[in-house]
Amino acid sequence: MSISSLFSTGSPVISVSELNRGARQLLEQNFPLMWIAGEISNFTAAASGHWYFSLKDSSAQVRCALFRHKSQYLDWLPKNGDQVEVRAKVTLYEPRGEYQLGVENIRRAGLGALYEAFEKLKARLGGEGLFDEAHKKPLPVFPNRIGIVTSPAAAALRDVLTTLRRRMPSIPVVLYPTPVQGEGAAVKIAEAIRTAARRAECDVLIVCRGGGSIEDLWAFNEEIVARAIHACPIPVVSGVGHETDFAIADFVADRRAATPTAAAELASPNRADLLHRLEVVHGRLARRARHELEQRMQQVDYLARRLIHPGERLNVRQTHLSQLRKRLHGAAAHAMAAADWRLRQNAHRLGSARPETGAPEARRVELAERLQLALAHQLQHNQAALHRLQANLAHLNPQAVFERGFSMTQKAGGDIVRDSDQIAVGERLTLTFARGSASATVTGKDQAIK
Repeated sequence: MSISSLFSTGSPVISVSELNRGARQLLEQNFPLMWIAGEISNFTAAASGHWYFSLKDSSAQVRCALFRHKSQYLDWLPKNGDQVEVRAKVTLYEPRGEYQLGVENIRRAGLGALYEAFEKLKARLGGEGLFDEAHKKPLPVFPNRIGIVTSPAAAALRDVLTTLRRRMPSIPVVLYPTPVQGEGAAVKIAEAIRTAARRAECDVLIVCRGGGSIEDLWAFNEEIVARAIHACPIPVVSGVGHETDFAIADFVADRRAATPTAAAELASPNRADLLHRLEVVHGRLARRARHELEQRMQQVDYLARRLIHPGERLNVRQTHLSQLRKRLHGAAAHAMAAADWRLRQNAHRLGSARPETGAPEARRVELAERLQLALAHQLQHNQAALHRLQANLAHLNPQAVFERGFSMTQKAGGDIVRDSDQIAVGERLTLTFARGSASATVTGKDQAIK
């Protein structure tokens, strides 16, 4: 119900509820969300998690309420007497008709100046390009050594070391000790970063500290630290404060982590993940190897079907020799028949040319006998040559050697063993006999006599 509608009803009397509701709307509509400074008094933290207190100055006070869903995000507990600044809207608690502030956020007094300085430095450094992504260096996947810039007494150091030990205990760690808060801390932090850059003994650098107030973290908002990080040739991971805390160092660093523990996780590989990836790759290689082995086994079987046994080759050669022998006999018989025919033809011509046939006939008989002897001699010579070839073939036939009790020894790869130096004790061998084969294992050997 608006204020105008409240008084346009024509009724001369309104209820208290309507009055308070109209007052609340009037206050909320005319006062924007604003920062208000004062001192806390009558502070009460209810069991429900809500905070109730008064905000006062030298001459006035106002009731305030900060509800649990907003107070739970504060990392400090206000107390009576604290000078604070609250971001609140003006409202009215209708049941009691009490004017109050509905607080959205609360900070210690004086932080407004720090926030203003923070924003100004952030804007100036951002304008100079210190936050540009082009300047961000990638983090190494497998760093050989990790550097840490923090205080040796900081809890953040224990968190980082615990995380690194859990994720990859084999990576060495170098500590560059420095105070992380207090007067002169920013200069010492910058010097530690420059020392790490000068020594160049690390592949990645973690700049970290645990949570705290903005004053505690202010060293990481100093320009000298930001420029040291920007000039560092080593990739820098910033892990300052809690997840909701932001520092200038976070914007300049190559990677920003929400906490020191998260910074350690960014800077180091996870041993468990790497082992899992190795198992996956090993499984893939094993499956690939089995597949290739099965393919090669099929190929061997295919080639084995195409491979002709030496005995079969000898049988083919013997068959070919038999055919050649038959052709040789046939050719010899044909030559003899042709010679005989020519002889008869010549004899006939001679008989026709010379009536006297006594001497020519004798000569013919003599020539026929000589021809017969020559053909017989030539046939014997060819048969002897054929027998020699057959004997050589029989001598070269390994089957004949096997029949005499000899065997052939082969290694696993198919190489024929001719020397005991070719084999080793415990090696598997294949023995081939005249009929069948067997596998054997070398249990001992004698040195060959040279």
